[in-house]
Amino acid sequence: MRKRKSIILSGAALALFALALAGCTAADNANSNTTATTSASPPVTASPSPQNLTVAGRPQKITDEMAKRGEQDEAKPALRFASPRDGETINSSTVNVKLELSGDLKGYKPLKDPATGMGNHIHIILNNQPYEAYYDLMQPFELRNVAEGKHTLRVFASRPWHESYKNPESFQMVTFTVKGGSADASKPTTTNSGQVMADNKNANASASPAAPREGKEMAPTTAGEVDAAKPLLTYSRPKGEYKGADADAIMIDFWLKNGKLQSEGGEYRVRYAVDGGEAKFIDKWEPIWLTGWTGGKHTVKLELVGKDGNPVDNGGYNMTTREITVTR
Repeated sequence: MRKRKSIILSGAALALFALALAGCTAADNANSNTTATTSASPPVTASPSPQNLTVAGRPQKITDEMAKRGEQDEAKPALRFASPRDGETINSSTVNVKLELSGDLKGYKPLKDPATGMGNHIHIILNNQPYEAYYDLMQPFELRNVAEGKHTLRVFASRPWHESYKNPESFQMVTFTVKGGSADASKPTTTNSGQVMADNKNANASASPAAPREGKEMAPTTAGEVDAAKPLLTYSRPKGEYKGADADAIMIDFWLKNGKLQSEGGEYRVRYAVDGGEAKFIDKWEPIWLTGWTGGKHTVKLELVGKDGNPVDNGGYNMTTREITVTR
């Protein structure tokens, strides 16, 4: 009898254990939103949305703005360096940049609208760093803490939405040398308003194509091998951060000196790639707009290639990668 009672108690314990196990399984299934099965599968993690970029027309917002500007977009602004002079040696780490504007302006004038923070301006590029916008030529523009050695300055006229004017006179380039300037290598080169123009700590480092730095932190390219007579591609846009509606269509724009693209009777092409993806080509010198961007950081690479499909070298400037941020 004692033996039979022990067996009955053991069976009851097993039944209670089975009920408890079933309860735990039901609770786990409820948390994972899965149906109870004999072999439950782990929850599926959703994949990020794929990015499918397509070339679009000029955004309506820009078309409307152009209509309000009258003849300005038909202007042919002409820029000239008053300082520094081409080939000049400067015995200071502070370099004064002075530009003179002339030409068939048709009302074009660099000036920022205080209400919108936008306006016509000049893009100023030190070596191969991202540009800084210069809105008022009557105000001083200084480069401070410029590193020792040879440098290149490129400037060109731009519209409020950063599309460049492409008449030959709107682009100017000079090289200059800083000697005995006593720049502090631990600090960046800035403008007099505090905008960073170069990261001197990386002055002798080469930018890694696999991990390009964003914006003003990109390692500078020295100007020692730039040939003013050879084809030269100047990267302009995209740059920085794009938010909301401004991220719907993002512009690629550049300046091309001493060369023509294929559709204009030349032998060159501009090759671009986003996030290291499929390379595509621009065969007409005009901006394009890409739509379909996903949120996050992206890299954009522009390079000038010849008819053989190989990059055309000129001081390392004809192949540039930038990192931008899209905020949705």
